Amino acid sequence: MEFIKAAGQLRIPGEAEEGILIGFKRYSGVLLTLDNCLLPDERLSRSPSAEQGLPMDVEEQLRKQGCELIQAAGILLRLPQVAMATGQILFQRFFYCKSFIRHCVENVAMACVHLASKIEEEPRRVRDVINVFHRLKQDRKCGVPAPLPLDGSYVNMKNQVIVAERRVLKELGFCVHVKHPHKIIVMYLQVLECEKNTQLVQTAWNYMNDSLRTDVFLRFSAETVACACIYLAARSLQIPLPDSPPWFLLFGATEEDLKGICCRVLRLYLLPSMPLSALQGRVAECRRALDATRAKSALTGPLLLANGTPTLEPPSSFSPASKPSSPHTVKQVSRDSPQSQAALKDARRNLANGKIRLSHSDERREVPPKSPSHSPKRRRSRSVASPSHSLSPIRRKKQPSDYQRERERERERGRRRERERERERGRKDRVSSHRR
Repeated sequence: MEFIKAAGQLRIPGEAEEGILIGFKRYSGVLLTLDNCLLPDERLSRSPSAEQGLPMDVEEQLRKQGCELIQAAGILLRLPQVAMATGQILFQRFFYCKSFIRHCVENVAMACVHLASKIEEEPRRVRDVINVFHRLKQDRKCGVPAPLPLDGSYVNMKNQVIVAERRVLKELGFCVHVKHPHKIIVMYLQVLECEKNTQLVQTAWNYMNDSLRTDVFLRFSAETVACACIYLAARSLQIPLPDSPPWFLLFGATEEDLKGICCRVLRLYLLPSMPLSALQGRVAECRRALDATRAKSALTGPLLLANGTPTLEPPSSFSPASKPSSPHTVKQVSRDSPQSQAALKDARRNLANGKIRLSHSDERREVPPKSPSHSPKRRRSRSVASPSHSLSPIRRKKQPSDYQRERERERERGRRRERERERERGRKDRVSSHRR
């Protein structure tokens, strides 16, 4: 109840919607609908690739080539058309979140095919997807088809595909549901009583498949795209449709949206054909230019303050200063701590009171002999450790010699017990043989 009361204090005053105000944002829950897949105009006008310097025509060609790769791979993998359409839409969505400069087109296309096959319940193995894309790559090079060797490069490629699939899921927020207009086209033609015109149905279906190469599914709903495909097919075949009132108003579409979709689909046929290798070369040039720009900004970045004012110190001032003494000298200075001085005073006091006896070597070091005749008598006694070590505040661990002696005693006891067992077994054997 306390949390609800505290949350009630954070609600935006004057609004009917419930939520919690944190900072300048209001959080009221998670909403997952197919409308979330439609991107706003400000995001569609400037993609991440364009922000990093990739020309718009190159990005458009890359989107087209990537979707064609997915379509060709789906045919070789014998996937249904719905799975191939899902893969292409996921591909288009991902590259409105990330840039072509930082992500490989082929890896993302393979990840989208693998993910779409699982979404549409037609799963394919990663190995099959990689083999199909390898075959398509060989066909583009017009080389002799050869199987992909199962070496380190294959394992690396498999890991890259798995990582790319996780990246796609993360960037899309696991919202991978797609509403396809395949059935909608047939249903609308049935309403218009044109379903018996097979040429019109097939043409509208073909336009719908071609529209997957564009980003119309990120701009308009599936119902509007279906109306646009019927509109374009009827215009190209010169088949009249109801015009008073316009037939597409029945399905909630507008003429402006239909013309926008038709222009994007027809523009697809006017694009020049460019090989994927040339497009990847353009992407590599943009990547090098971007890296050079970032490296230059990284070199000049530390010389500027937060407000853009240059610093007065030269870059050499950032280098560490030379140490005034060697590590050995620093270690000696660190011994003169208050704890070590107190311990040394206690040791001197105990020596003066006779509580601690020095070893022979310590006596010779403390009191040097005045003459050879006055040298102290050598005694065979256990030496006492130096005061600085014996009076350490930390309890000393057992010496390795004591530990070894203890281990030797334990081994001796084990050998003794083993000999006792051997004698006991021998005695039992003799008793059993005597009884026989």
